[in-house]
Parts: sequence; C-alpha cells; structure tokens
Amino acid sequence: MVKHQPLQVYERQLCLSCITGIYGCRWKRYQRSHDDTTKWELLWSLILLFTFCLLLVWFYFWWEAHNDYNEFNWFLYNRSGEWSDGTVPILATTAAGFTYVAFLMVLALCHIALGQQLNLHWIHKIGVTATLLTTIIGVISINQTWGQEWDVIPISLQATGPFLHIGALAAVTALSWIVAGQVARAEKTVFQVVVMLLYFSVLLGLYVMPLYITSPCIMEPTTLKPCPDVIGHQGAPMLAPENTLWSFQRALQMNVSGLEADVAISVDGVPFLMHDRTLQRTTDVGKVFPDRQMDEASFFNWTDLQQLNAGQWFLKDDPFWMVHTLSPQEKALIANQSVSSLEQLLKLASYHNSTVVFRLRRPPPEHPSYHSWINDTLHAVQQSGVPQNLVMWTPDEHRAQVRQLAPGLIQTSVEKLSPQSLHQLGISRLLLRYNQASTREISDFSESHINLTLYTVNEPWLYSVLWCSGVSSVSSEAPHILRKVPYPIWLMRPHEYCLMWVSADLISFAVVIGIFIFQKYRMSGMRSYNPEQIMLSAAVRRSSRDISVMKEKLIFSEVRNGVGSAEELYADNGYNYYTNQGISQ
Repeated sequence: MVKHQPLQVYERQLCLSCITGIYGCRWKRYQRSHDDTTKWELLWSLILLFTFCLLLVWFYFWWEAHNDYNEFNWFLYNRSGEWSDGTVPILATTAAGFTYVAFLMVLALCHIALGQQLNLHWIHKIGVTATLLTTIIGVISINQTWGQEWDVIPISLQATGPFLHIGALAAVTALSWIVAGQVARAEKTVFQVVVMLLYFSVLLGLYVMPLYITSPCIMEPTTLKPCPDVIGHQGAPMLAPENTLWSFQRALQMNVSGLEADVAISVDGVPFLMHDRTLQRTTDVGKVFPDRQMDEASFFNWTDLQQLNAGQWFLKDDPFWMVHTLSPQEKALIANQSVSSLEQLLKLASYHNSTVVFRLRRPPPEHPSYHSWINDTLHAVQQSGVPQNLVMWTPDEHRAQVRQLAPGLIQTSVEKLSPQSLHQLGISRLLLRYNQASTREISDFSESHINLTLYTVNEPWLYSVLWCSGVSSVSSEAPHILRKVPYPIWLMRPHEYCLMWVSADLISFAVVIGIFIFQKYRMSGMRSYNPEQIMLSAAVRRSSRDISVMKEKLIFSEVRNGVGSAEELYADNGYNYYTNQGISQ
C-alpha cells in the first residue's frame, strides 16, 4: 500500500531569504541549513571580523586626521611634484570599504541570531580580501611617510574616549541577545562555558575601562584657564594664499594675537616669505621663468621675486575647498598678490601690535648669504622698526650674538628641551608640534613659566583639549574657526563622569542579565513543542491568510505494523485531508 506524506505549509520568509541570499547567495529554502558552521567558514568569519576592526581604526584615524590634511597633501607634493588633494580618494575608498565590511558583519550576526549556517559567498571573500590587503598597504604607507600622525589617535581619544566607551558598551550590551541565544540553543556545556567566559570578559573590560580613560576636559570648571591665544600660521591660508600680505591681513581681521611665517633669503640677501624650497607650487614661476621653475627659491634675487604672482595658484588649486565662499572683490585681491618680504610682514605686525614668529631656513652652502644669513635677517628686523618684544626669534645658531645685538627679542626654541635647560639658555618660549607635548609636560612648562605654543591646530576638538590642558597659545591655519569657539566643546566634573560611568555599567548589567533570563525561558518554551504539531496547528489557524503551499516531498513507502494511512494521520490531528479544512467541533 502506498503512503503519501502530508503536504507542509510554509510562510514566505522574505527577510531571511534576503539575509542568506545577500551573504551567501542562498535564496532558496532548501539551500539554507541549521547545521554547525564549518571550520573553513569560521576562519572566514574571523577574517571578516579582523578586517572590520582594522577598518574601524583606519576610518577613525582619517576622521581625526582632518586637522592635518594640508600637511599630508604637502608630503605628497614633495614626493610627486604636483599638488593635489590626496585625501579625497583615500576617504572615498575607506568609507566604501568600511560600509561594505560593516554590512557583511551585520548579515553575519543576523545569521548567528537566526541559527543559520555561515557560508560567505566567494565573491564576498574576494571583496573582503581586497579590502583587507588595501587597508594593510595603506597602513604601511602611512607608517613610512607620515608616521608621526598616528599620535592623533591617543590625543583624539582624550576628546572622544568617554563617549566612545558608552557607544562600545551599548554595542556589546546589544550583542548579549545573540550570545544568550547561542548559549540557550547550544547542547554542549563546554561551548556554553567558553562563550560565556569570552563575552563576560569583554563586558567586564568595558566596565572598568574608565579607570584607564584620561582626559584634561574631566576637571572642575573653576580651574579652567583662559582660552589659548591664536596665532595665524602663514596668515589665514584657508581664506587667502599662504604667506602673502592679504593672508596676514585676513588673519588680523580674525583678531589673532600673532602671525607665523616661513622665511627664506634671496640671492641678494633679502629675507622673504616662502614655505617651499622651490617657487613652483605657490607662484607662476613656470610662466615667468620657465627655465628656472625647479631652481631653489633662495637663488632668485628680490627683483625677480617681485615679478611673480603668488595668488593665482590659490584660485586655481583651491587647496582648502574654500574659493567658492569668496566674494568677487576678494578673488580680485587674491589674484594680484605677490611674494612678500619679511620686512613688509614686520611692518604690518607693528601697525597692529601683533606678535610675529618666523621659521628661518638657512640657504645652501653655495649661496652668498650662507654665512651671513643670521645677520641679514636681524638687519631686516631692525630696519622694519618693529618693537623687539613683538618678534619671536627661533634660530638656534648664534643665539648669544643675537641676544647681544637685539636683547629685546623673544628667544624661542623649536626643539623640545626640559624647562631647566630652557631657563639656562635664556629661552622663554617654546614652539612645538601639538603631538610633542603631553598633558603632564604642558603643565610642567606652565609651572616653569615657559610660554608654550603648539602647531598646527585647526579643529575645535583639538583646540578644546589643549585649552583644558592649559596651553597658552596655538598656531592655526583656521583662525576664522577657532575664534568662534567660546568654550571647550565639552567639560565634565569628575564626579559627574563617575556617575555617568557607574550608571551606564549598572544599566548594561541589568539589561544583559534580563536578556539571558528571557532567552533561556524563550528557548526552553520552544523545546516543549513538537515541530510537526506546530506546523499542522499553524496550518489550521492560518488557513484564511495569504500563505504559500509547497509540496516538499512525496515519499512512497510500504505500510508497516503500527503505521496508519495519511487520512488517519490527518484525522488524528483534526485536519481534513481532502478539503484542507480544519474539522469543526
């Protein structure tokens, strides 16, 4: 006698089909499996997790490195000889890669939560591998060419650490739903213990992490020092061509306390303002002197330098993406800028009673001023008529001689020395990159009455951290932004932070325990039902709904002892085999 297995009724599972289809190209129900994931696929899951973590750090690095994008572009220019914004392709590829890998991570977590077998499609494996290799190459390249920028991560964590901790705690707490489900579903005790230990170890680490989070902005507001003075680094180079008179005038319009410039010496002994060793990037030397465009700037005389235009490149290259904000009048002024001399800058600063700090570059050995470069610069300072107490003198060479000839100059060092050494050398100010001084060192310099200036500070978050640290002044390419920061972005009393920390931990712990209890109760309830009874009763309850009936199997077998017909099986479950209708009582 032939026995027909009863038809099974399934609802359409569009969400599950999309999850398994996108992740592993398993769109059909028969392609899915609740079996344990293979070791090979577990390895790929670990690779996916590692790629996600690496991309997360890489993405955070570039997000916080926004303060120094111009510095990075200048490094690229020195290598390639052409100016371009190299951060744009890096940011685009990083954002695309992070979005792609994060999406795959979400799909993988959904597989785990639903008890589905992980089976990453080969196309995604290629994509993850390419993303991982590209990121590793990027990390190695940055480490070789711009290694000092990695310091931005610990510095930025002083501003973002407390809030990233709350976000990480919320994410790990949310993962407890998946972890609790796996523990409740697992049948092996060893697996349950291992998963529980790993999860609660991570959770405990997050609970105590604030013990290791330090930020100068966790302080009593009454101890906050006055805001740091802002010095215009190369003037206001985001709004005007760097090291031009109009750039410095724009900075003075922002009420900066000082101006910073780069100084070279012409072949006839005139100190002039120029950052690069050549004139190619910031002038039209290729048009005026095409045969000399690669010559060093210091081998031009002052007469030749005055023939060059130093503003049109800014309108063409738009290095800071700000040209569109300028008025026609400003663009006309910028287009007519020329190379400026140090004496012109000093006269402008003297008129506005503004401090001037400049970095003096020594000419090459074959230059006529190789031996007299200090005297030539000092002569220009004296000729300008600027009060000596407005000039910060940075060259270390012949400092004792300079102190005798111009005792009123502010002796400034660009080399990091101890406060005792600085006092012995008669140096009262220090000019360093912002990553060269820790919070503790900033405090030590302040207590030793050493006026510390840090460069280049363009972002409000960095300005706020240095403000809370007690820095006296910063040098910035964005004075128009920093002058609009009236108070640190955030400031929190220690007891307020402690309360936030403890409250977050307690709430997280309560939620995690609640989820584990609920998942255990939920899984134990599901195990008390027979899956076939659930299927048949669901068919009776949902006969009026829009469901799809699929004939999954048709098995022909002989009737053995104790086995009834299909009609009897349906009758025992209250279901009419011929009419597909439930038997009314």
